[in-house]
Formats: sequence, structure tokens, C-alpha cells
Amino acid sequence: MLVDSPPKQSAEPIAAAGPRRRDSVRALGLLASLGVLLLVCVASIVVGAKPVPLDEVWHGLFHNSGTGNDIIVRDLRVPRTVLGLLVGAALGLSGAVMQALTRNPLAEPGLLGVNAGASAAVVTAVSFLGVTSFTGYVWFAFIGAALVSVVVYVLGGTRSATPVRLALAGTAATAALYGYVNAVQLLDAAALDRLRFWTVGSLANAEMATVGRVVPFIAVGIVLALLIARPLNAMEMGDDTARALGANLNRTRVLAMVSVTLMCGAATAACGPIVFIGLMVPYFVRALTGPDMRWILPYAAVLAPVLLLGSDVLGRVAARPAELQVGIVTALVGGPVFIHLVRRKRMAQL
Repeated sequence: MLVDSPPKQSAEPIAAAGPRRRDSVRALGLLASLGVLLLVCVASIVVGAKPVPLDEVWHGLFHNSGTGNDIIVRDLRVPRTVLGLLVGAALGLSGAVMQALTRNPLAEPGLLGVNAGASAAVVTAVSFLGVTSFTGYVWFAFIGAALVSVVVYVLGGTRSATPVRLALAGTAATAALYGYVNAVQLLDAAALDRLRFWTVGSLANAEMATVGRVVPFIAVGIVLALLIARPLNAMEMGDDTARALGANLNRTRVLAMVSVTLMCGAATAACGPIVFIGLMVPYFVRALTGPDMRWILPYAAVLAPVLLLGSDVLGRVAARPAELQVGIVTALVGGPVFIHLVRRKRMAQL
């Protein structure tokens, strides 16, 4: 008696189910991250050094009558929150792009001297050239960020650069440039007074006018970063493999550096140097999503503002009625994380 054998199932749908399932999980995780970002934005508007009841926060947002609490909500906290969103996204994406470009898990605008270069250029413009507006010194921030990124990459050994060598070169450049910044400020009391909060990284002086000026630069940088996600994926596997996959290495490197310079220059010009955001967020995002830059970049753009705004809220309530600037809080949080990364056995072998 003949028995019909069961029909064979194709292996292709089964093999394809795995990546689709992972993409679904990543998409749900991104939606959850957006929900967390929304909650942090609400906290940034509601919570501050001066307590404001929820009903007055609502009134200040939608029924402004010029009272003290309305001014705090509309003119201080809302611009601060929006600027934190933009700057956080810029720093998170910059860190992710730099880590992929250099194949260096320690790459970050602050650690590689990019923020210090922008800071030194801005202090030079303010102290020696009399530039005082954001529109004026943002261009100096771009030039300083670009020059220092090139110098650090050359000092790190270009093609033979290792994570430790790049980190050491960035640390040396950062120390020298911040020494220059401090010297200029000590010799110029007016510059010190204008930049004393800015140099530690602060959102406290945020204005909607500043937000409007910084948006075009950060937006272009974000678009460029997202457009090069695929070639960055190829470059992470090595230059030879990237060429075999059809990636244009020179064009990708140029676009990546333009993107990082635009985002870091604008972010530093707007609120000063803020470190470790671009290191911590891409590191944890990569652990969540895997090495695919098409997911790392959106996650970094969402979670970096969560960390920045959360640190800003913490700084407002930790020292009431005074405030800790957000650059101080991120440095206190990021320092131990950086030490942990350096001490990892696998990191030491790179």
C-alpha cells in the first residue's frame, strides 16, 4: 500500500521569517523609545528648579497670559526642551557615524576633540574678533570641528589607527584646546562672563531664535547621516569588502565628515561642548539592535535626546534652587561608562 509523503516545505520562507521577526522587534523597540522620549519631553517642561503646578503648565502652553509661570513654561522650558531634542539627536548620530567610519567603539565627538575644536574656535571668535551672535560664531565652530577631526585622525595613524591611539590623540588635542580656552577666558573677563555657562555645556540659555538658527544645519547633517547608512554598513566590514560590495569609500568618508561637522558644530555653537552622549548612546543601541546602521541611526537619534534631556532635568532638581549644567551631569555619568569600556578585555585587544 502506497502512502503519500507529506509535502516538503520550502526553506526560504522559514529563513526569511527570522530577519522579518527581528525587524518587527526593532520597530516595536523604536516605537517604545519614541514613547520614552515623549515622557522625557513632558518632564523637561513640567519639572524644574522652580516647581510649577500641572494646571499652570497647561495654561502656559496653550493660554499664555504673561504671568510668571507662563513665561517660565513658554519662554524658558519649551525652547530648552526643543533645543535639547535637536542637540541630543545631533550628538547621538554623530557618535554613531564616527564609530562606524573609524571602526572604533570609542569614537565620539567629545573624546576625539571635535567639540574642543569647535569650542576653541568660538572662544577665539568671541574674545579676539568681537563676535557675539550665534549666526556669527557658528561658522567658526564648523571650521574648528573640521580641523581638529582631521588632526586627530592623522595623529591616530590614519589607516593604522586603533581605538586606543585615536582616543589618546583625541584626549591630547582636547586637553591642549581646553587649556587654550581656559587661558583666553582668564585673560579676558568679558569673554569669561559671556561664556562661563556655555563652556561647560548648558541648555539654560536656550531661545527659540537659537533653535530656528540651528535647525537647518542639524537637519542637513541628519539627512546626510541617514543617506550613508548602507555604505557605512559595508565599511564596518573593512575597506576591501566595502569596495567589493560597491561602496564608494571616499564619497562616504567625505559625506560622513560633513555630516558630523554640521551636527557637532551647530550643537556646540548652540549650547557648548557636551561630552559622552555620542559615546554612551550608540554603544547601548548597538547592543540592542545589532550592527545594522539602518537601525542604529534612528535609535541613536531618539535615545540620545532622552539621555540629554533626562540629564538636564536631573541637573535642575539635584541642586535646587540652583542648577547643575547638563554638561556636568553627562560628564559625571559618562566617565564611569568610558572607564568600563576601556577596561573590557575585548576592547583592550583591538
